[in-house]
Amino acid sequence: MTPVAQRLAPLLESFLGGPVPVRIRAWDGSEAGPADAPLVRLRSRRALRRLLWQPGELGLAEAYINGEIDIEGDLADGLRAIWRAARETGLSARRPHPAGLARAALTAVGLGAFGPPPPAPGSRARLRGRLHSTDRDRAAISHHYDLTARFYELFLDPSMAYSCAYWSDDDPDYTLADAQYDKLELICRKLALEPGARLLDIGCGWGSLALHAAEHHKVRVTAVTLARAQYTAVRERARERGLDHLIDVQLRHYRDIAPGRYDAVATIEMGEHVGDAEYPAFATQLHDMVRPHGRVLIQQMSRGVNAPGGGPFIETYIAPDMHMRPLADTIGLLERAGLEVRHTESLREHYVRTIEAWHRTLEDRRQDAVDLVGPVTARVWRLYLVGGALAFEERRMGVDQILTVRPDARGGSGSGPATAPPAWHRTAGAR
Repeated sequence: MTPVAQRLAPLLESFLGGPVPVRIRAWDGSEAGPADAPLVRLRSRRALRRLLWQPGELGLAEAYINGEIDIEGDLADGLRAIWRAARETGLSARRPHPAGLARAALTAVGLGAFGPPPPAPGSRARLRGRLHSTDRDRAAISHHYDLTARFYELFLDPSMAYSCAYWSDDDPDYTLADAQYDKLELICRKLALEPGARLLDIGCGWGSLALHAAEHHKVRVTAVTLARAQYTAVRERARERGLDHLIDVQLRHYRDIAPGRYDAVATIEMGEHVGDAEYPAFATQLHDMVRPHGRVLIQQMSRGVNAPGGGPFIETYIAPDMHMRPLADTIGLLERAGLEVRHTESLREHYVRTIEAWHRTLEDRRQDAVDLVGPVTARVWRLYLVGGALAFEERRMGVDQILTVRPDARGGSGSGPATAPPAWHRTAGAR
């Protein structure tokens, strides 16, 4: 009888439209494909059945997170090699024409892999209601962040900053914690925070910016989140550090923030969750929340002009309802809302290093992650972090800091230049 791998190779070629850029090891131990290519292991017939019912990125991802397929060796190196080969040969996962599907079904029958669709993993996001309604947004944020703070503590630095760091030093002793400190300090300096100033932090996450600004710049912070786990954690961290008199943590949707005129507004990697149709109103709210001459800083992920952002896997398992656009489009929306854009800074390469640091730490604590959230969710996050780093590495995604100012009635933006500070490095003893 022909080994399984030799029977699968023509089937996969019909799906991809060309030679398979990997070496396949089937569940019977047989192999097919280039000897020097990354080795993909199909552990069971269910992997084939899942891919027949759902060819493409999401089917491959679900087969991986269920442990039905695996990549031998380093996952990042394997994915990088597969995507490079796919680009060079013009391959793309696609649904074949009806005749191809018929041949695939016959092959599956012959291999004992034919049957109903395998169930989707339970960790899929399942949202209901109108897109970007308050209840649906709350469910989307809860899906991502309410895994409990303990899970995020496994791979984040002690500041609990869950956003791109700012790597200002290549010294081997310079750590993720240093880079996150420098990112928070960079934001505070761009916002020109002074003691007693009022800062609005929209989408405060686990409180890294709110706590840093209050502790190191003595500002009064209103920190807003839609995730109950974050609300509880930030309040507790503020109390533990004696900063609760400076930090007001609010559990509410950004649309429900009480009107005010803050000296500065920051939103760090929250704008991706606003939605495309809702972003103009969000930009107007940023303008209205800050006083004339006040500064607004947005740190936000973007996608390339001709590149997709997110993708079916991320939008199904990690960040449902997320929307990214090219940087220029976001700048246009902010300007139309009345904000003057004074400075932009790309942090794309910084995100590669940030996510790789998160991934290394989570790999070191893999068993702790499995014990806490289960093997499927642990593999979801492994794939997410590896794939995310590659997306930034290959410029399919970017991340930028956009510094804006609200002009006064005469169009003035204040007495000093609202630009970024000059290049700087954290000095010894800065903490």
